[in-house]
Amino acid sequence: MPLEVQVGPPLVTINRGNTFLVTELDGSITDATDQGLFSNDTRYISRYQLYVDGYRWTLLNSGAISYCAARAYLTNPLVETRRGRMAEGVLGLSVGRSAGEGIHEDIDIRNYGQERASFNLELLIRSDFADIFEVKEKKFVRKGHIETVWSQERQELANCYSHEDFHRSLLLRIRRCPTKAGYGNGRINFAVVLEPGESWHSCWFFYVVEGGRPRSVPRSCIGDNAKSSATRDLDRWKEATTQIATSNEDFYRLYRQSVEDMAALRLNHQEGDKQELLIAAGVPWFVTIFGRDSLIVSLQNMIVYPAFARGRLETLAELQATERDDYRDAEPGKIPHELRSGELAHFKLIPHTPYYGTADATILYLITLHEAWKWLGDDLLFPRYKEVAMKCLGWIDRYGDRDGDGFQEYQTRSKQGYENMGWKDAADSVMYPDGSRVKGPKALCELQGYVYDAKVRVAEGAEHLGESELAARLRREAAQLQEKFEAQFWCEEIGYYAYALDGDKKPAKTIASNAGHLLWSGIVRPERAARVVQRLLEPDMWSGWGIRTLSERNPAFNPFSYQNGSVWPHDNGIIAMGFRRYGFAEEAARIARDISEAASYFMYYRLPELYAGMRREPGSFPVQYLGANVPQAWAAGSVFHLLRAILGLEADAQKKTLTVDPALPHWLRDITLRKLRVGKATVDIRFWREGEVSRHEVLGEEGELNVKVRER
Repeated sequence: MPLEVQVGPPLVTINRGNTFLVTELDGSITDATDQGLFSNDTRYISRYQLYVDGYRWTLLNSGAISYCAARAYLTNPLVETRRGRMAEGVLGLSVGRSAGEGIHEDIDIRNYGQERASFNLELLIRSDFADIFEVKEKKFVRKGHIETVWSQERQELANCYSHEDFHRSLLLRIRRCPTKAGYGNGRINFAVVLEPGESWHSCWFFYVVEGGRPRSVPRSCIGDNAKSSATRDLDRWKEATTQIATSNEDFYRLYRQSVEDMAALRLNHQEGDKQELLIAAGVPWFVTIFGRDSLIVSLQNMIVYPAFARGRLETLAELQATERDDYRDAEPGKIPHELRSGELAHFKLIPHTPYYGTADATILYLITLHEAWKWLGDDLLFPRYKEVAMKCLGWIDRYGDRDGDGFQEYQTRSKQGYENMGWKDAADSVMYPDGSRVKGPKALCELQGYVYDAKVRVAEGAEHLGESELAARLRREAAQLQEKFEAQFWCEEIGYYAYALDGDKKPAKTIASNAGHLLWSGIVRPERAARVVQRLLEPDMWSGWGIRTLSERNPAFNPFSYQNGSVWPHDNGIIAMGFRRYGFAEEAARIARDISEAASYFMYYRLPELYAGMRREPGSFPVQYLGANVPQAWAAGSVFHLLRAILGLEADAQKKTLTVDPALPHWLRDITLRKLRVGKATVDIRFWREGEVSRHEVLGEEGELNVKVRER
């Protein structure tokens, strides 16, 4: 039997809300790394190390026990003390951590030796209060002043940072400790004496202080994690989401982990129950609100938790731009890309307050609004967001179409703006067939598809509200765009759509994954869909672990790059949805198999943001991309799109209808969905493969819902 290979970075990450902790496997945080304790775009702990009489403890094993808790087990090395030699392995050290807005750390030591153990437990801790952007770029310039204060009486250490009116502090409170601590030379010291078999326990509370107020930390010790508020919250989340059962253990574990990742990435919010309706894009770099990411995650979650969309629609509407601001690439009606709250944003040293450098979020907002309406059945959605939607349409026609030619183009006006504003937003991600970079303004192919889809969808909503003239105009504009798009983007000599039109309106005839999004949007002529599908599944694009972002025949191809040959799960999920839309069920299932089998190699079945586009061969396994966000929202949500593509699920909550068109592949012969929501109804459905035919059976339902098979 072959050995099981697990792929993943040698780190432990826990998070809850806006706070996350990234450490070495032994729990330490080392210098000159991007590890640390972060909250709201500030690093509060940049160095952490435990010592026994000046020696580092030896790691035995460690891991996350939930998305917000972790444990590490260590023992002592051979230690030379003034009282003599302490043999290695006589002390057992357990470090337990629970994340809230801060961190609760449990330190437990037991003497397993036959003699008294006397030693110093030392904690080295430092805070640099670096902005998340500086940590990522590894270019940190301290702008303010740090002061450290130790209170012997209160057993508290305070590291305080001040830069004009920007103040942040880390407060460490030592509690439930049998030994009084001391402080000196940058270390907290505990003189510990343990008789044979005796134990020592202490709780260390790490408080993040913003606005002069220490934020809360979990009160329960790690041993009570199963009874903690975080665990109860996760149980409620699982109960609220669609559950599955299947004989395919890998697919089940991927789905279950993805549901937990959605729970892990929920952001704190100050008002009511919005906490469950806002989600971070990913840990560690994107623990904040994103436009594009949030909207795509909302679309992915329609079959799991459709109410996710409510928070995105409301929050992004509140941030919709009202005026032009070139520094932030803002224009009236535009939906933002990214909102930051660290020191650099505070002093406007970066444009992320918020930054509007996205060409697709405004269009995706309309698509999400319509899809949420179809799944939630809330007739108040379109009236509530009509003004927002009309401003989005206005932006699309005026600012998205920069030169009035009917296509969407982008080009930054900001000195710190992004070169590329599609989902592939790396500076080098849009290239000609010779590998050189496309000059702007750039009209990406998928942007045109998104606009086509958005106008068709908003037309349906307008018609439902009795606004027939608006509906007719939008459908006419969509049809005109489709005709013009086919004329200018289709490249017969390559049998594929151009990646983009460049600044001279010449097509960049590059083979990239973006054309798969065109199938999802429905802008592609039916007679050309098969050629797009076939091209995406040729060996230069299809790796066996998923479809690559770029053909390996392009000179710019690099399987280890960010977006020039890597595999992105969310990209594959959207492509699979497009395949299914045009009737290519078998091909959609092939993508689903690739992604789910790749997930089985990653730790905890947790899909990373991306992985290398290496070719799948016998005895190979997926190769990680260094620096990928894990967990990452739209990577986790990709399995929901893949499942929806396999089962052919479409909802019309206004008509109290769920349409199914199952096409189960041989590797997923059965699956049952429980508590699938459509409007106010829920339904349990079993799907199974019988020979070459896929069948379904409604096991039960609450509320009024008609489940029907799609007509062919």
